[in-house]
Amino acid sequence: MSRNVRVPVTLALLAVCGAAQADESSITLAPGEGLERVQSYCAICHSLDYIVMNSPFQDRAAWEKTVSKMVKVMGAPITAEDTTQIVGYLDRHYGKGAQPAP
Repeated sequence: MSRNVRVPVTLALLAVCGAAQADESSITLAPGEGLERVQSYCAICHSLDYIVMNSPFQDRAAWEKTVSKMVKVMGAPITAEDTTQIVGYLDRHYGKGAQPAP
């Protein structure tokens, strides 16, 4: 494929993927302390669906490890205080054995 074709095709794919990823309006997380932090920090890099998809497998230690990886490896701009709030929220509402939101 020539460069003249690759560049427009790549740009079109990026536009479609970006638009699809940006719409978080259909994702509803459980209300509770820390929700705003989760929504604002986690959605910077990935869909909030990841929280729901991973919840059957994550206990508090796993959520701590996940959030730590997001900060240390992926470079998420999350403070220690916000990390505590986020992990607490995830454990309470999406930790292994947590009851689903009504």
